[in-house]
Amino acid sequence: MDKINASWEKDGYLLRPARAEDAEPYYEQNYNPLDPEAARLTGSKPVFTHDEVVGFFRRCLDDPGRYDFLLLSPEGRIIGESVINEIDWELRSANFRIGIFRPAARGKGIGSWMVEVTRDFAFEALKLHRLELDVFSFNPRARRVYEKAGFKVEGVLRDAVKDGDRYADDILMAILEDEWRALKG
Repeated sequence: MDKINASWEKDGYLLRPARAEDAEPYYEQNYNPLDPEAARLTGSKPVFTHDEVVGFFRRCLDDPGRYDFLLLSPEGRIIGESVINEIDWELRSANFRIGIFRPAARGKGIGSWMVEVTRDFAFEALKLHRLELDVFSFNPRARRVYEKAGFKVEGVLRDAVKDGDRYADDILMAILEDEWRALKG
């Protein structure tokens, strides 16, 4: 199955599919080094090698069970990503995540926009029935964004992650296609 090509633009920011030529800039601009807050909010380890990032990036491009979109700043730098992965085509279900790597891009509504356009792509273009995600309890801003986009809490994995030396919850959320249709009016 050929992947569907889609991109979106808002206020000079561009969200578009990842390409092979993006692998090196993706690493250099975001993982060398990874912003500590981005690592914390996404549950990533704080340091990755070049080969880990570039190798994984390249493997993802050909994976039929995922769509990787990159967020480019108005200056053309890769500053974030929006990913639909773990697609189960039979169940029409997938996992979803976003990350904004650059602190200066956070708090401007770009994350909300990324969630909405990727969610819409999942239901309109991919014809999914269910889109799920998880968010940590120490990231209430992201949880509000997901709730505003129609995701509902389905469960809480209590004390399932650590935030420094303290435990935190992993909150499971999802939106179904009929909920999305109602939201879109």
